[in-house]
Amino acid sequence: MTDILLIQPPIRDFYLTAKRTIPYGLACMATTLINDGFSVGILDALASSKSRILDLPDELSYLSLYYAKADQSPFALFGHFKHFGYSFEHIGKLARESQAFLVGISSLFTPYMAEAIKTAETVKAYLPTCNIVVGGHHPTAQPESVMASPAVDFVLRGEGEVSIAMLASAVHSGERYDSIPGLVYRGSNGKLRINSPAIMRQLDQYPLPATHLIHHKFYKRAKRGSAVIVASRGCPMKCTYCSVGAGSYLPFRRRSIESVIEEIESAIATRDAGFIDFEDENLSLDRKWFITLLQEIAKRFGENRLELRAMNGLYPPSLDDEVIKSMKAAGFKTLNLSLGSISTEQLRRFQRPAVGSAFDRALNLSKTYGLNGVGSIIIGAPNQSATDSLSDLLFLAERRVLAGVSVFYPAPGSLDYDLCAKLKILPAHFSCMRSSALPVSHTTSRLETVTLLRLGRILNFMKSLLDRDLSIPAPLPARAEIENTRDRIEIGKKLLQYFLHDGKIRGISRNGKIFEHHIDIPLAHQFLEGLKTVDIRGSTS
Repeated sequence: MTDILLIQPPIRDFYLTAKRTIPYGLACMATTLINDGFSVGILDALASSKSRILDLPDELSYLSLYYAKADQSPFALFGHFKHFGYSFEHIGKLARESQAFLVGISSLFTPYMAEAIKTAETVKAYLPTCNIVVGGHHPTAQPESVMASPAVDFVLRGEGEVSIAMLASAVHSGERYDSIPGLVYRGSNGKLRINSPAIMRQLDQYPLPATHLIHHKFYKRAKRGSAVIVASRGCPMKCTYCSVGAGSYLPFRRRSIESVIEEIESAIATRDAGFIDFEDENLSLDRKWFITLLQEIAKRFGENRLELRAMNGLYPPSLDDEVIKSMKAAGFKTLNLSLGSISTEQLRRFQRPAVGSAFDRALNLSKTYGLNGVGSIIIGAPNQSATDSLSDLLFLAERRVLAGVSVFYPAPGSLDYDLCAKLKILPAHFSCMRSSALPVSHTTSRLETVTLLRLGRILNFMKSLLDRDLSIPAPLPARAEIENTRDRIEIGKKLLQYFLHDGKIRGISRNGKIFEHHIDIPLAHQFLEGLKTVDIRGSTS
């Protein structure tokens, strides 16, 4: 028996990055509930290696043109559309066993809203006596879309740590809901009452997350535990594509160094955490605070004891010699650098400053201190041209960095979401608002976007050859099949030779048959011409 059950739903997509699905937010809310005397459980439906192949949903059927065949080559993008995690029926049975009076369901990302709603409907069918509350980014930005389901009793907007215990107490005792921050509920007349999002004003006033409720064995990395930490909330930058930037209700706040260190110590002591990902929107922006944190980590835990990462990306102008030296000493092995674009016009549209010189400085320093680099660019945004994105790829080709190619998607609450609505290019379904769905076809067409994605794969394969001290092979006319399909490197080299010869991107089936991917041939030829003007560098050399 459990008072409150918090659920991370399964997802349906082409891929899942398990190391980024630790239910940190649910653990944070669990602590506030436990401190108020409630018993709490976390049902993490993604803490499972189970998956099953699904047919493409009707609204995504257009993707069959771009991901038509399963590809065994290094240039592959996506294969089957899958259900990742527990079945809805299994979730329903576990919810019924819990006998919780309140069930909280996380809905962080808009394209997975349908899975959150399906989870709510299933739980309500198996446990009709419970009340269901849904929280996360999507319900905060689009509460009406979530409350449209009769299975959902409440939505919590904003930072749920502020209000989840208040809601639990009100539901348990039958009190009124009027004064609960961030709450959305149906009034006596059936109309929605929508409160403003809740905000954690002083982060250190909130307890550390109840990470003991997380299924840590599933999230192990290299036989050691892994952890997610959020050391700050919000972001002071105004990037138009980000729902935490321009137009966001969230102010920028930082936790104290002592609080972050305490959380790291707990992660090491309780589950031997060796890998820690800081999921901050802008971890390094406050230089003095960041250096102090890094130095304290190195002092407390020793050099090379931890592997640290900031996968959301680091702002290059915030990284200088002292910062990167301190990052190395604390345990960083890779710098995830946010470039965005090198196009002045596109940066103006993104409301983002040019960081090219700072990016190069960070890469030079990363080599000095033995760190690897990933440079992230955005492609396929409204009013962005494929030619500019091609220039971004060629910029990365010349540098000691892997190319991280991110397809733009409209995030509710961002300025660019509103722009897409104004331009009438917003996808008709929430499930289409994901990178893998190639969601926007505007000044960069879907065909150009998928071509740029594949060119990014080809570029990174070329870099990997140089990292292995192998040369980039000479162009060669294509053949119909390859005999040895077990050596992925050799497969890649052959397909690369064919691409360098005629600009066509090919894949290979399990039985060695070669086929052509559907791409924008002129754009691929522009890339080939561009390669003639640059000296390609490996990502580690």
